[in-house]
Amino acid sequence: MARLVVAGGWQRTGKRALGWGLEAILGPETRVSRALAALGGAGSPREPGTAVSRVPNAIEELRTDRLVLRRWRPGDKEAFARLNADLVVMEYFPSALDRAESDAFADRIQAGFVTNGYGLWAVELPGEADFIGYVGLAPANFEAHFTPAVEVGWRLARNYWGRGFATEAARAVVADGFDRVGLEKIVSFTVPANTRSVRVMEGLGMTRDPADDFDHPRLPVGHRLRRHVLYRLKRPTSNAGGSLPGC
Repeated sequence: MARLVVAGGWQRTGKRALGWGLEAILGPETRVSRALAALGGAGSPREPGTAVSRVPNAIEELRTDRLVLRRWRPGDKEAFARLNADLVVMEYFPSALDRAESDAFADRIQAGFVTNGYGLWAVELPGEADFIGYVGLAPANFEAHFTPAVEVGWRLARNYWGRGFATEAARAVVADGFDRVGLEKIVSFTVPANTRSVRVMEGLGMTRDPADDFDHPRLPVGHRLRRHVLYRLKRPTSNAGGSLPGC
């Protein structure tokens, strides 16, 4: 069961939201408000075009049995840059990131917490590593048949693969998305060849309908990564006890 640490109260959104591949903050605040409203986020307006919405009560961290999911620190950037430069880690992304791109990405992630009340958490493994990557939520802000939507995603350093950390952290993130953020659904997507991430999605109880598979609109026709599989998860029903598989 995840444990959360609360800090602060309700806030108004800013003007931008995290974007494709969890790597860009894009889109006007009207788009963010529409997306939150459509998803049933807590406190979100219901009228299309409303420019300002409220975001959930801010928290500083989530804890699982082995991990701390926390807000980012300046010292995380060096390890994050190494992760983003690793061609194996970045195999299913269009390209690796240089140091400037990685640092800018980290800054945008932190800004996303202020804008949305949720984001991509820095993951800490107490007693072993201060930073092993990120796991969290981000709005999918491109046009597709399933958007607006909020995506759960992860990116961990290779040394920490194969130990169940992505699934453990993602379960806490998804539970927080349903309980605190008030989402009605969460999605995740990747290329078909990324079987490691697909296993995490399935471990969360997410399901795929092949009819949902799509070509990512931000990649050109013919790109090796354009085709994506889509997994979905709905808010647990009340008679399910509010739990996710494995929680």
